[in-house]
Amino acid sequence: MSQPTHDADPVRVVLVDDHAMFRGGVRAELAASGAGVVEVVGEAADADAAVAVVSDLRPQVVLLDVHLPGGGGVEVMRRQPSPDTLYLALSVSDAAEDVIGTIRGGARGYVTKTITGPELVDAIVRVAGGDAVFSPRLAGFVLDAFAGSIDVAAVDEDLDRLTEREREVMRLIARGYAYKEVAKELFISVKTVETHMSSVLRKLQLSSRHELTKWASDRRLL
Repeated sequence: MSQPTHDADPVRVVLVDDHAMFRGGVRAELAASGAGVVEVVGEAADADAAVAVVSDLRPQVVLLDVHLPGGGGVEVMRRQPSPDTLYLALSVSDAAEDVIGTIRGGARGYVTKTITGPELVDAIVRVAGGDAVFSPRLAGFVLDAFAGSIDVAAVDEDLDRLTEREREVMRLIARGYAYKEVAKELFISVKTVETHMSSVLRKLQLSSRHELTKWASDRRLL
């Protein structure tokens, strides 16, 4: 089997995700699919730790989760811990506001966690080489945003009213999750979900989850 970078040193990668088991899985997958091509040199679980690790290790590429404790992936890029480091978002979210917001924040690419190991190795190598890398559906969001089909300013204005946790609750509720399912997904109580949902509806001036689903669908946030 040929190796795409057999004459070069492995691409040095830092993993940033708040779930240790997920980081372990990605590390193992990259070791299996990208031996000699990519090398995981560090990990972090929140924005502050990511800034410290990236500043210390100066990796070529950071695999960056979008939703992180401490301000999210965008906060890591905003603080520019290593000016020469490139960022590839690796997220469970395929919502338009996450994709567009992360790219506007400085990422060179955005792939979802459904990606296979060999595909992720290829994406890392391409980003390290200067390419922009997106899953096909996500590339459509970016093209639509630049073409004006998605009103990014309007999306930002609406979403700026919500906290990061309220956005997470909003997205799951709009996708049809029950309160109990949202609570399990976000590791919070049902009562807390209800509180966040009330705040979301009040801030967006909506009266029901049906209206919320339509609101989110109209803005391509689902």
